[in-house]
This record gives sequence, structure tokens and C-alpha cells, in this order.
Amino acid sequence: MSDFKSKSVLGKGLSALIPRIPERDEQSTLKPLPRDENSGTSTAEIEISRISPNPFQPRQDFDQRSLEELKQSIKQNGIIQPIAVRRMMSGIYELISGERRVRASQELGLKTIPAYVMQVESDAEMLELGLIENLQRENLNPIEISLSFKRLMEECKLTQDQVAEKVGKERSTITNFLRLLKLPEKIRQSVRENKLSMGHARALLGAVDEKTQLKLFNKIIEKGWSVRKIEDEIKGRDSKKSGKTSSSHSPTLRGNAAFNQIETRLRHKFGTKITISKNAAGGGEIGIEFYNPDDLERLIDLLDT
Repeated sequence: MSDFKSKSVLGKGLSALIPRIPERDEQSTLKPLPRDENSGTSTAEIEISRISPNPFQPRQDFDQRSLEELKQSIKQNGIIQPIAVRRMMSGIYELISGERRVRASQELGLKTIPAYVMQVESDAEMLELGLIENLQRENLNPIEISLSFKRLMEECKLTQDQVAEKVGKERSTITNFLRLLKLPEKIRQSVRENKLSMGHARALLGAVDEKTQLKLFNKIIEKGWSVRKIEDEIKGRDSKKSGKTSSSHSPTLRGNAAFNQIETRLRHKFGTKITISKNAAGGGEIGIEFYNPDDLERLIDLLDT
């Protein structure tokens, strides 16, 4: 095999590595493996050159260092987990999950790869299955996970509860990932590149506007501010804003440590921004922010428990 043109195609997706090929007799080169009688899924050794990329692939970023580690693992142990594909009418196998394994195998010069050949009836089912398979098995970054959840909801017509059930996560987890998509593009890209932790990103969501989020983001990058520092800074800004804009808010309560603890506890419980204010008569109000109808239903469920 040639040098694989690796330097010129890295980062361009599986289609740059594995071109589509003309139709041929699939039975002549397929090496069957044992069939899973419970699921109806068959397994086989498939020629890598006959695998087409998944058009619904949620992964957009491939870390070359991680790929090199996978290659070393495959050299030592082989392919432990088969990829998943569906058989197309043209004789090509369309990838459902396992693009990293295919890329690593291709770079190692392997001719075939073990695969689960799954029965997938429609593109909609392919989309749902591909997203769920990747969410469960692949090391996606937080933004890719968020976009996958969003696609499951929008394109597969699933609710947050249904997504949570399918991927085996709490509904609040789905909501927290979806909230990341509300951050400015500059911040989302930093999360995608693993330059900003999800904890920092979630803390930035507590800021009242995009301008403040970007200012605090710069502090994280330039000065290494911790998640706690960001949260304290946002609380301080909220306190100053509250004191300037509303004379009905108690100035002593806003800076009170007990008040801050209550607000923090509520934010953790509900997984969203919480604001508390007190009026001159000793009463007050609690504001609970929600981001979409599903998020509102989630909050209502929490209030009922």
C-alpha cells in the first residue's frame, strides 16, 4: 500500500480515506462469522475498500494522537469490537459506527475488518442508530454530544425523555448538554477542541449575556480562572446589577453568604439559572429560567418530586 496520502487527507472525514467503489459480487469476498441469533445481526469480515462513510456521522474532530494510540492497540490485540454497518443494494457497506477503527485499520494497511451487518430499513432509522451507537461507544467531545442530542430530537422527533432513555442517561444530563449550544461560537469551539472544560462552559451559562460570557471566557484562557472563580464572579456581577436596578431588593440579602448558598443549591438542584430577590416588606420571588418546552417540563417534574 502507498503512503496512504495521509498528510493530505487527515481531518477530511472517512470519504477522503475510503472512496466509493463500483458494484461487484459481494458474496465472493465476504467471510462470514458466527450469527447473533438473539438480535438477528450477522457478523462478517468485510473488505475495508467496500465500506462507505456514514452520512450521519456525529464526530467531526479526529485527534491524531488518539488515532495513533488506537493503531498501536490494534497492532497488539487486533480489532476487539467489530464496527457496525448496513448492507446497501449496490454491494457497498455503509458505516453505522466505528469510523476511528476503520481509519486506524486503513492506515495500518489492513485489508478487512470485522463488522456487525445490521438490518436498517430507512435513513431515519440509520440516523437514530448511528447517533446512538456513537454516543454509547465513541469518545465524542461535549459539543459533538450536544449536537447529536439535538439531531435526535429534531430529526428523529424524540423528546428529551426519549433521548435520555435511549442513551441511558438522566434527562437533566441531556438538558445540560443542549444548553452548551447556547454559548457563543468562540466558546463552543474551545470546548470542541478540549481547551475549555465542560464545567467551565456550564459555569459561563450562568452569565446574563453573551458579552459577559466572552469576557469571562477570556479570563479562563488568559489567567486560568477556575470554575468556582467564574461562579463567584457571576454572583458578584448579579449582586451589583441587582443593587443598581431595583431599590426593592434587599442590599444586605444579596451579599449574604447564606443567600449565596441557597441560590447555589437551587441552581444545582434544577440545573438552570436561578435568581432570588427580596422586597422591602420581607417577601420576594424566585426566578427559574428554562430554555425550551422540554426543559420546562423537566423543571415541573422536579418541582413535583
